Amino acid sequence: MEENQNPEIVTVTEVIEKPVEKKPRFSFPTAFTVLFIVLLLATLLTWIVPAGKFKTLTYDSSAKVFVVTDKEGNTEDLPADQKTLDERKISIGLDSFVNGEIKKPIAIPGTYERIPNNPQGFIDFIKAPVEGVVNAIEVIVFVLILGGVIGLVNKTGAFDAGITVLSKLVKGKEFLLVVIIFSLVALGGTTFGFAEETIAFYPILMPVFLASGFDAMVAIATIYMGSSIGTMFSTTNPFATVIASNAAGISFSTGMNMRIISLVLGSIITLLYIWNYTRKVRKDPMKSVVYDDMDAVRARFLKSSNDEAGREFTLKKKLILIIFGLAFPVMVWGVAGPQGWWFQEISALFLFVGIVIMFLSGLSEKEAVGTFLQGASELVSVALIIGVAGAINIILDKGSISDTMLNATANAVTGMNGLVFIALLFVLFSILGIFIPSSSGLATLSMPIVAPLADAVNMGRDVVVSAYNYGQGWMAFITPTGLILATLEMAGVTYNKWLKFIMPLMGIMGVFSIIMIYLQTIFR
Repeated sequence: MEENQNPEIVTVTEVIEKPVEKKPRFSFPTAFTVLFIVLLLATLLTWIVPAGKFKTLTYDSSAKVFVVTDKEGNTEDLPADQKTLDERKISIGLDSFVNGEIKKPIAIPGTYERIPNNPQGFIDFIKAPVEGVVNAIEVIVFVLILGGVIGLVNKTGAFDAGITVLSKLVKGKEFLLVVIIFSLVALGGTTFGFAEETIAFYPILMPVFLASGFDAMVAIATIYMGSSIGTMFSTTNPFATVIASNAAGISFSTGMNMRIISLVLGSIITLLYIWNYTRKVRKDPMKSVVYDDMDAVRARFLKSSNDEAGREFTLKKKLILIIFGLAFPVMVWGVAGPQGWWFQEISALFLFVGIVIMFLSGLSEKEAVGTFLQGASELVSVALIIGVAGAINIILDKGSISDTMLNATANAVTGMNGLVFIALLFVLFSILGIFIPSSSGLATLSMPIVAPLADAVNMGRDVVVSAYNYGQGWMAFITPTGLILATLEMAGVTYNKWLKFIMPLMGIMGVFSIIMIYLQTIFR
C-alpha cells in the first residue's frame, strides 16, 4: 500500500490519536458566590424599595402586659386582655400569647407607615456575613461538633463495616431504602418542623445511598425533599401551621384533613419523580445530573478499605454505631417533646456521644482529638454557608423593606375574586419566602395582616394558612436563603445541578399545590 502523499487527507488512526482540544467549560459558582450575589441584590433592593414599618405588638410575660412598638421604636404598655387585641383588629386569642404560642412581635393591621429610607452601603454589605455567622453560632457549633463525631466514627471503620452489611441486606430492593428514609423525614417535617436537623444525616446516609447504587442527587432528594414536603404540607408543625393558625385567629386543626391528603399525595408524587430518575440513571449512568461529579463524591464519602478484616463488623464497631445511632432518636425526642431542646442541647448531646466514642475507639488521646478536629474542619464550609445565608435577612431588616413587601402583598390581593385571591396568595407567599425564610417569622408577620382579607372574599382563613404553608414550602425547594446551599455543600453538588434536577418537580408541585388549595375552598 502506498503511503498517503496528500497532506490534506487525514487517516482514521491520526484522528483517533490526535489529542482533542477541549474548550474551556463554564464552571458554576460556588455556594458562597451564589449567596454573595443574592446578598448584593438584597442590598440593591434597599436602595429601590421604599422603607416602611408596621406597628408591632408583643406580650411581656414578666410584666403581663402587651407592648406596642411604633415605627420609631417608641413603646407603649397596654393591658394584656382581649379588648386590646380586638381594638387593633388582631384576631388572635389572648391564650395564644399567655401560653407562649406566639412569642415573636405581631404586625398590627392597618398601621403600615413609610419611614425614611435606610439604604445599605458597602460597609453594611461586608459586615452582614460576619453578623450572620455570629447570629447562627449555635447552628454552626452543632455542625462542627457533628463533623468531629462523624470523623471519629469513620476512623474506627464502623461506617465502612455497617455499610457493607447494609448493602447486602437491601440488595435487589434498594428503592425501599429511599421510601423508608423519605417517609420518616417527611413525618418529622410535618409534625415538628424537621429541617435544620437533617444536616446531620447527609454524611451518614450518603455512603449508604452510594453503596446501594444511587447517585448523590438521589440521596439529596430523599432527605431534603422529604423534609421539604413534610414542612410544606405541615399538619402539627408548631413552627408553621400552629403559629400561622394562631396568628390567623383559628384552630390549627381547621383544614387539617386536606393538609393530610396533600401530604400523602405530595409524597407519592415526589417519590415517583425520584423513582423515575433512578430508573433512567440505572439504564444510562450518563443521564445522572451529577455524572461528572460522581468520582469526586465517591472519593469523598466511600473511603472504603479493600482489606476484608478492616470491614469486619466487630462487636466494638456495632457498639459505636449503636451509640451514634441512638443520638438521633434522642435528638428528635428532645426537639419534638416538651423538653424544648434547641441547638445548644443538641450540640451537647453529640459532644457527649463523641467523647464516649473516643473512649471506645481504642485511639490514643492525641489521635482521637486530632481525628475529631479533622472531622470538624471538613464541615467548616457548610457551617459558614449557614451563617452567610443569614446575612441576607440582616440586610433586608436593616433596610426596613420586609414590611413594605408585606403591605404591597396585602394591597395586591384586596378585593379580588376568591379563587384568584388564593392563587395569587400562593405566589406572593412564595416570593415572601425568599426574603423571610423563617416559617415562624413569616407567619407572625404576615397572618395578622393577610388572614382578615380572606373574610372579605368569603374564603376561610384556614385556606390562607395553607397558601402560606404551600407557598413558602414550595419556594424552599430552591431559595438560596434557606437550607439548600448548605445541603449541597454537604453533599459536594453545585446549585445548578440541583436546579436542573428539581425544576420539573417544582413545576408539578406548584400546580398540585394550587389545585389542593382550590379543593380546600370547596370542601371546607
